[in-house]
Amino acid sequence: MLNVLRNSWALLLGMLLLMLGNGLQGSLLGVRGAQAGFSAGTMSVVMSGYFAGFLIASRVAPNMIRRVGHVRVFAALGSMISAVIILFPAVQDPIAWTVGRVILGFCFCGVYVTAESWLNNTATNETRGQTLSAYMIVQMVGIIAAQALLVVPDASGFLLFVIPSVLVSIAFAPILLSISPTPAFDSTKPMTLRELYNVSPLGIVGMFLLGGVFAAQFGMAAVYGTEAGLGLGQISMFVASFYVGAVVMQYPLGWMSDRMDRRVLIMVVALAGGGAAVVALVLGGIFPILLASAFVIGGCSNPLYSLLIAYTTDFLQAEDMAAASAGLLFINGLGAIAGPIVIGYTMEAVGARGFFALIAGLLLLLGAYALYRMTQRKSVPVDETGTYAPIMPSATPVALEAAQEYAIEAAEEDE
Repeated sequence: MLNVLRNSWALLLGMLLLMLGNGLQGSLLGVRGAQAGFSAGTMSVVMSGYFAGFLIASRVAPNMIRRVGHVRVFAALGSMISAVIILFPAVQDPIAWTVGRVILGFCFCGVYVTAESWLNNTATNETRGQTLSAYMIVQMVGIIAAQALLVVPDASGFLLFVIPSVLVSIAFAPILLSISPTPAFDSTKPMTLRELYNVSPLGIVGMFLLGGVFAAQFGMAAVYGTEAGLGLGQISMFVASFYVGAVVMQYPLGWMSDRMDRRVLIMVVALAGGGAAVVALVLGGIFPILLASAFVIGGCSNPLYSLLIAYTTDFLQAEDMAAASAGLLFINGLGAIAGPIVIGYTMEAVGARGFFALIAGLLLLLGAYALYRMTQRKSVPVDETGTYAPIMPSATPVALEAAQEYAIEAAEEDE
C-alpha cells in the first residue's frame, strides 16, 4: 500500500478533493431546492440530470480523450465544473439547474475516466488490487467528509457553492503538476443488452434496480431530509451514513462472496437492505433508527454493485469480461436516471416516506429475483468463481476494466 501511495499520491489527493466538491454540491442542491420552493418531483428531475450526463459521458469521453489528449480533456472539464457549481445560486430556476446537473454529470464522468486511466497506468500486476482499494476508499472518504461541510454557516447564500467550486479547482493542481506521462487510451465496446441478458439475467435486472437505489442515495437523500423536516446537521449525518455503511461492509461482503454461492449472498444482502428501508419507513421519525437504517442500506446496496459484476463475470471468458462490465454500467446508468424521478413523484404523492418505500421495493424485488434465478440455473462451484473486486457504483468503464484485469490476474495466480 505504501508503494501505491508513493506512486499515486497526487491522483488520490486530487480525487479526494474532487469527491469533496461533488459530494457537497449534490447534498447542497437538495437542501437549497426545497428552500427555493421546488417540489420533490421537480428536484427529482434536477437530480436525475447528473446521471443522464454521466451516462452520456461514459460513451463520449473516451473519444474526446483519444482526439485531444488526457490533459486537455481534464483541464477543460474541470474548468466547466467550477463554473457550473458557482452559477447554481445565481440562477435559481429548475430548468437551469437540470441543465447544470447534466453538465456536471458529463464533466465529472470525463474527469473520472481521465484520472482512472492514469491511475490504472501507474499500477502493476502486484499493486492493481491495492490501487483499486485505495481509490475506492478515497472516493468514499471524500463523499462522507463533504457532508460535514453542509453545516458551514452561509449567511450570503453563496459560500457553500463557492467551497465546492474552489475544491474542484484546487484538485487539478497536484494531478496536472505531478502526473506521469499520459497513457495510451482504449476502451472496450460493450455487449448488446440481449447478449448480456442471455449471459446473466440476474446481473442485468439487478444492475437496473440497483441503479435506482444508488441514485436515490446520491441524488435524493438530502431532498428526503429536507422534506422530512431534518436540520442541516441531521441531513449531513443522514447522507453520510449511507457511505459509512458502504465502506464498512464492502470488504466483509467481498470476503464472503469468494467463499459461497454469490446468488445466495446477493439475495440475503438485498433483502437485508430492503428490510432496513422498511424499518426506516415505519420508524424513520426516530433519528437514531433513521441513521442505522441508512447505514445498513448503504452497506448493502453499494457492495451489491461489485457482487453483481463478480457474479456476471463468473459466466464469461476472460476476454469478454470488460465488454460485459461496460454493458452492466450502461444498464445501471439507465436505472440511475429513472430512480430519482420515480422516487421524487412518489414523494409528492405520499410524502417523504416515499423515499424509503421505493428503496424498499427495489431491494426486495432484487432479492426475490435472485431467489427465483436460483431455481433456474445451477450455481457455479465456489472454486471456479472469479475474484471479487470492490468497485464504486460511480465507476467509469476504465475503473471497471481495471477491476476485471485485477480479477483475471488474481485467478491466474490462484491457478
